[in-house]
Amino acid sequence: MIYHHTKNKGDLGVLKVKVDLFEQGFLILIPETEHSPFDLVIYKGGVFKTVQVKYRNLSKNAVLEIPFRNSYSTARGVKTKSVDKSLVDIYAVYCPQTDSCYYFNPRLFRKSVTLRVKTSLNNQLKGTHPADNFRKVP
Repeated sequence: MIYHHTKNKGDLGVLKVKVDLFEQGFLILIPETEHSPFDLVIYKGGVFKTVQVKYRNLSKNAVLEIPFRNSYSTARGVKTKSVDKSLVDIYAVYCPQTDSCYYFNPRLFRKSVTLRVKTSLNNQLKGTHPADNFRKVP
């Protein structure tokens, strides 16, 4: 197998999310192209939802930072592009340190969202997003 670090992490994230969604009772559909604005489509109870999957490591202060942008390389360097959130119903984030998946509607947040896995050192709760509140598809 040819090893490409970023691609392998993305593949693991998609695999973990697919298993978790299956366990939540969703039928999982996969686009026929890598160029769609989402990675999966899920179906349950007569409703289809598009899902964008991200792999994110836990930061040293126990948070998952999820920016709504994509980066890619070209011959002229690395380019960054904002995500068109109108094309994605659900963001699914896999974190290897917690071995858990987290789900949210990206349209409820601005340019990014930060999920807190552990309580902060000062025990602040106001304005925070505890990761455990995002374990199921909204």
